[in-house]
Amino acid sequence: MSANQDRYETAVARYFEAWNAGGEEALTKAVTAAWTADGTYTDPLADVRGHEGIAAVIAGAHEQFPGFEFRLTGAVDGHHDLARFSWELVAVADGSAPVAGFDVITLSDDGRIRSVHGFLDRLPAGA
Repeated sequence: MSANQDRYETAVARYFEAWNAGGEEALTKAVTAAWTADGTYTDPLADVRGHEGIAAVIAGAHEQFPGFEFRLTGAVDGHHDLARFSWELVAVADGSAPVAGFDVITLSDDGRIRSVHGFLDRLPAGA
């Protein structure tokens, strides 16, 4: 594995740690580890900057989908300071995945995320 590929996969692993963190303290710690202080998260439903805003979006997803976790689907692809990957939101109880999408992230020099641009491929009605 190349050093750059390892960098992309490490950043994406920290990203999923944040999205799957349980509890406010763990979420705060995971968001801080994954994103720069001025990092952004933008998708069709959210556009936020900074650790507090990102943590609030993640907490909102946990409230809307209790008992679900985000999972990587496929490989992480990257070049330069960019990486892209696909994911699903999966019910731990039965494995159903009502939400899916892909994200493109930009990394800072220290390997943390500067920006996320998310796209939703599957979303349940009314979400």
